[in-house]
Order: sequence, then C-alpha cells, then structure tokens
Amino acid sequence: MPFLEAVRLALNTIRVQKLKSFFTLLGVMIGVMFLIAVISIVEGMGNYVENDFAGKIIGVNTYNLRRRPEFTPNESEAQWREYMRRPRLAMSEVELVRGTIPPGSHAALVNENFLYAVGGQGRPRQVQAVATEADYFTIKKFGITLGRAFSQQEVLAGSRVVVIGTEVAEHFFPGLDPIGRELRIAGSPYEVIGTIEKQGTVFGFSMDRLAIVPYTTPLYRALRPRGDPETLLVQAPSLELVGEGIETAREAMRSVRHLPPGKADNFALETQDSAMEFFRGLKSKMVVFGTALPAIGLIVGALVIMNIMLVAVAERTREIGIRKALGATRGNILSQFLIEAATLSVIGAAIGIAGGIGLAKLVQATTPLPAAVALWSIFAALALGAGVGIVAGVYPASRAARLDPIAALRQE
Repeated sequence: MPFLEAVRLALNTIRVQKLKSFFTLLGVMIGVMFLIAVISIVEGMGNYVENDFAGKIIGVNTYNLRRRPEFTPNESEAQWREYMRRPRLAMSEVELVRGTIPPGSHAALVNENFLYAVGGQGRPRQVQAVATEADYFTIKKFGITLGRAFSQQEVLAGSRVVVIGTEVAEHFFPGLDPIGRELRIAGSPYEVIGTIEKQGTVFGFSMDRLAIVPYTTPLYRALRPRGDPETLLVQAPSLELVGEGIETAREAMRSVRHLPPGKADNFALETQDSAMEFFRGLKSKMVVFGTALPAIGLIVGALVIMNIMLVAVAERTREIGIRKALGATRGNILSQFLIEAATLSVIGAAIGIAGGIGLAKLVQATTPLPAAVALWSIFAALALGAGVGIVAGVYPASRAARLDPIAALRQE
C-alpha cells in the first residue's frame, strides 16, 4: 500500500473513531507537551544565564579575586572546611594584584550584603548595599537616569554619597526627586546623588534594590567588620587578556603568600566561565529531572497505542483477510498498521507541541522563569512521536501480518 494511502486510511480511522483515537493520542500528547515545556524553560534559563545573568551579575570579560569561590557546585563539607581555613584577603594583597591587571582594564573593590535602610517616607527596608569604587559602574554597565555616579575622587575622600536603584527610590521617595535627599544605611547618613536605570529581575530577584556607596565610608565596616576586603573585581579589555590577567594575579598571590610549587592555591580567582560552568551543570541536572515525567508519559502513551492497535487488529480481522485474499502481502499489512500507529502518534505529538509551547508561555508570564522554544525540540518531538508510534505498533502490526487469510475470512 502506498504511504500516502496508508496515512489517508489512518486519518479516516481517527475521524470515524474519535473517542478511541483521542485516548490513543492522549499519552503522547501529555508526554510531548511536558517535554516541550521543560526544554523551553531550560533553554530559556540557559539563554538568560549566558546573556542577561552574565552581564548583570558577573560582568563581561571579568575575573575576580576572593578568599573562596563564589560559585561552588557540589561543595562537600571537607571543601567548605578548607575554604574556612584559608587566610582572609589583605588590602595589601588586593593592591598588589591591582598592580598586575592588564592595561586598559577596570578594577573595583566590591563588598556587598543586605542591610536595612531608612529615609524619606518609606518604612525601614532591606537594600542590597554595595561598598565599592567608581569603576564598578563601568564594569556593570549601569546607566544613570537621574543625577550622576560618584567619582574616584569622592571614593578617596570618603564622601558619604549613594547611588540607588529604581525600587529603592520608589520605596523611600515615592513621587519625589530623590537627588539631594538623605538615606541612612546601617545607621549612617548618605546623600543620594544618582539613580540607576531599571535593571529588572534575575530569577525573580530584583536588581533594583541597590544602594551603592564608596567603600571608604562607614558602610564598609558594617559590611566587613574585620576590615578584610571581600572581592576585587577586574574587567579586562578583551577575553584574551582575561587569562593573562588571571595568571599574573595568581603568580603575585602565590609569591606574597609563599606558596611552594605543587601546593594548591589558598585563594580563588574566578572568571565568568567559572560561574557559567556552575549553571551549565545545573542546567544538565534540570534536563535529566525535568524529562523524567514526560518520559513516563511517552511510555504510557506507547502502551496505550499498542493496546488500541491490538483492538484494531481484532476488529479488522475480516478486512485483513479480504486484503490478503486480493493479493496483499505480509509486508503490505505490516506497513499499513505501522503507518497508522505512527500517524496517530505524530498527530498526538503535534498537538502536544502546541500545548507545550502554550504551557511554556504561561509559565513565563506567571512566574520568574524565562522560556525559549528551541526549534530543534519541535523536530525532535515529532520524530519522537513517530518513533513511539512505530515501536508501539510493531507487535500489533506483525500480529496482523501473520493472520491466516482463510481463518480471517471466516471471522464475523
């Protein structure tokens, strides 16, 4: 039987036996729908991390010096204890590394945590307090919508000025121009000199709760009571110079800490790739766990298709006998039922794809999770649907092909 004729017969069967066809398609529909939704969310998160997250949280072409890594996937208790035994960064070490950065780079000492702020008309509220230097605005590519950012001269002078995010401005100074007003953070007053353009959210966390001040103000001690710096953030002019900057910084740190050859670093030098590796590992785990339920749905769908096709073979025994009596070979019968099973499965997969795209968009609209439908996942889902139908239809089709035409013609 020609392929198109077999497809036409399958579609005619779906039209005539609507309820049976619906239950045949249901398992594949549900499995493919959740599969597309999961892949879309994972792809969306991957794109978001590599583009928005890398730019807003980490920075482009950056590396940093810290006491311990900021991103530590699968950290064991032994690793954590080793990190805690490490000596704290000294300001002299930070300045030594600062002297090794490639020409044309930007560097900023960064110390941050959540602290309560008070000011204007708003109630006390936690803000993301950052004690840093003037280059921090350049590294993070923060645009200033009102006022200005503080200068390095103000950092050296210890000026009590603050640049705030839009959420902080709206909470403490609703309907007012915040420039020139006072905001108290950890008990110390700061004059608002600028507001940062809206940054949006990262995985549901607002990036507009910022309050950025010079690290030479009292906020530094509020954030780091021991006086040790938290992070030196460096942005190289190009990706090629990132590796060079890291190696010269490592040599300087190992030298000043008298680490012999072969002994591991007792400090952390991280790049954007270090953080991205953490999220790639997280992404792969999400794919594994997220596809478990759709896989179960597809298995159930295959079993349903197999059972329905077995019923179809039993109901169409006389039809099979007539076709064999008219010259149809075993191969003709086998291909007919396989194509019917695959057609049913592909239609279910197509409906599931539409439902999966809709579910992904719904999740994106109602939750902080991003979603991006990957074109390859649509073709993969269609191929998977056809594969499920073929695998599930092999036994019923072979059973139909093996029927004795004489016995089949006697079937009423």
